[in-house]
Amino acid sequence: MAQPTGEQFEISHNGLRVVVTEVGATLRSLMVDGVEILGTFGPEAMSDFSRGQVLLPFPNRIDGGLYEFDGERHQLPLTEPERNTAIHGLTRWLNWTPLQQSNSSVTLGHRLHPQEGYPFTLDLSLEYALSNTGLTVTTTAANVGTEPLPFGAGYHPYFTVGTPLVDTARLRIPAASYLETDDRLIPTGRSSVEGTQFNFREEREVGSVELDTCYTDVIPNEDGYTYVTLTNPESRFTVTVWMDGKHGFIQAYSSDTVFEADRRRSIAIEPMTCAPNAFNTGVGLRVIEPGESFTSVWGINTG
Repeated sequence: MAQPTGEQFEISHNGLRVVVTEVGATLRSLMVDGVEILGTFGPEAMSDFSRGQVLLPFPNRIDGGLYEFDGERHQLPLTEPERNTAIHGLTRWLNWTPLQQSNSSVTLGHRLHPQEGYPFTLDLSLEYALSNTGLTVTTTAANVGTEPLPFGAGYHPYFTVGTPLVDTARLRIPAASYLETDDRLIPTGRSSVEGTQFNFREEREVGSVELDTCYTDVIPNEDGYTYVTLTNPESRFTVTVWMDGKHGFIQAYSSDTVFEADRRRSIAIEPMTCAPNAFNTGVGLRVIEPGESFTSVWGINTG
């Protein structure tokens, strides 16, 4: 019988094991010495709550699914009808083709053809590569059409560091601001994290804070990369999600609205190259010209 997420591509290196699925180029599993560190789903299931999915050519939500680009209005399907939004892009339920695979890396590709709401031609590739330092994910988007196109990238892995609930885990998000939202989670403005429950610039316990929050004004290290950490306070086991300077936004979600059995058992830490609703606001939006491409890199380290 066919798997709900298609073929499973497994890579491994030095105690790390990763499984990426044909459907959506989804990161389904990341095991460290036999221990799963993702809040995830099994090979017999489809992804729920966007676990491990890749969000292209836009992450998060577009208000009403409606936007204007280059003088034309476009209407995307309302994939989150209860909030009247289009959510998480157009490729997460599509089949991706393996382009290259070795023991420690796999590259999947997909050509996104023009469609209602996104009449552009986009070649996409995702490389998952393991090394002694962890997992590196490289995304390349190439405009192979004849017109400029709008683009943003995001990723939706959930993480656990072995605490029963995320409440006792310690989180650090080096960002100075967060985006305020309306009741449909569409951004309405930007606020400083200073003096708010959303301030995780210094590592602290998650506690009872409910996160479905987009952070920005990120604070990179001297190397130009931004590092988000989640730590078990007893074992000191730490997951680090790092991202290059093209990722100016980080969505954090504390799993408060997933199925009850999984509630607050993992945190989604989501690197994004643009803000929610960027097709309307332009915040972080990339415009890729015909013949040009855009590449971004992020990854996961443990220890």
